[in-house]
Amino acid sequence: MRTDRLYALTIYLMNHGKASASELARHFEVSVRTIQRDIDSLCVAGIPVIALNGTNGGYKIEERFTLNHQLISQDESAYILTALKGLTSVSGNAGLADTYEKFSALSNGAQTGLILDFSVLREGDEKLLADLQRAVRERITVCFGYTNHNGQAGRHTTEPIAVMYQWYAWYLLAYCVEKQDYRMYKLVRMENLELSDRAFSKEHPAADAVLQEHQLRSEIYYKRVKTELKIKCRPEAVYRLKEYLHGQVEEQMADRSVIMRLSIVEDEQWWIGILLSLGDTVEVLSPLSVRERIAAQAEKILNLYHDI
Repeated sequence: MRTDRLYALTIYLMNHGKASASELARHFEVSVRTIQRDIDSLCVAGIPVIALNGTNGGYKIEERFTLNHQLISQDESAYILTALKGLTSVSGNAGLADTYEKFSALSNGAQTGLILDFSVLREGDEKLLADLQRAVRERITVCFGYTNHNGQAGRHTTEPIAVMYQWYAWYLLAYCVEKQDYRMYKLVRMENLELSDRAFSKEHPAADAVLQEHQLRSEIYYKRVKTELKIKCRPEAVYRLKEYLHGQVEEQMADRSVIMRLSIVEDEQWWIGILLSLGDTVEVLSPLSVRERIAAQAEKILNLYHDI
């Protein structure tokens, strides 16, 4: 257990540059004295840990120090290789493919039994993705037209921090120059992207830190309201609701119909399309507001085809 902690401590210091004894103690859930003993053990083992004194002091590892790849186990090597291959499937980046090939040569045929194929995420505007990745790498400002979820269109100037995939869509995490704050932009709502030659106006925190702070604000201003639905459906619709909306069977009725429960996000549209596509094989029983919403949508569709 202590050997594992010493290895993890080495990796932590290499990744974070510098950390205080109290910070390390909190992270590894041990006492400060234990951390100090661990640091002594690392020094004895020949790992060049430097102690920095003063208010901003702490521990760091000399920059020249690198880990021998043999310290990575075969299983760990296999998981890294699997992740790299999955990332290669989502990107057309030749450099990434080269990285996979190089690491593959060091993995000695390690296998996880997992295949991560994200090639479907490349569907759409691959040039837009590539241009935004370039802007992130080169730290240059981009301008684009954007239509938000309320249908309001405008032109935005931003400093891109990262391109990310979540909530079933691609997003750009960026610093909005006009608002002087961080924002998330859905790529499908962007158009006419222009890469400028202007460098970033300031130094930005790491993407993970920006994202965490952004999500805290999003909970306040852009809260995703979830609603539980109770649905009656015929047997042929059960697996559709399980597959697309993660529905859970609650009760089996005497007429072979099934009562299911599922959770939806009210301000999204795709779940309505799925329920409507299942026609009369599903019926929303509650809440009444969603039942009325489905009925109103169905009536609009019916009026559109009233002359048939």
